[in-house]
Amino acid sequence: QVQLVESGGGLVQAGGSLRLSCAASGSIFSLNTMGWYRQAPEKQRELVAVKSSGGVTTYADFVKGRFTISRDNAKNTVSLQMNNLKPEDTAVYYCNAYVVQGYVEYDAWGQGTQVTVSS
Repeated sequence: QVQLVESGGGLVQAGGSLRLSCAASGSIFSLNTMGWYRQAPEKQRELVAVKSSGGVTTYADFVKGRFTISRDNAKNTVSLQMNNLKPEDTAVYYCNAYVVQGYVEYDAWGQGTQVTVSS
């Protein structure tokens, strides 16, 4: 199994910045996409940004121009630089990796890290 551990959440004022990091460990054979999702209270979990092992990046429209995802395939890490944060960015942010192990494929999730943006 693959384990994901996030770090870097916290409280910040609107307009501020935070950087989230995630490291994968365990039985890593192949990590296809790695990225970030978020879930605000009483809302569904939604994609923020993901990056494939080949470097293809997908961003949600609401973060384009503000957030930047980076990935180190050799170290099995993914980071999210969040700039110009808004109160509506407040949520629990989850690291995600799509794991491919032979004929087995599954989504691995981190425990989540809280991001709170005050107005």
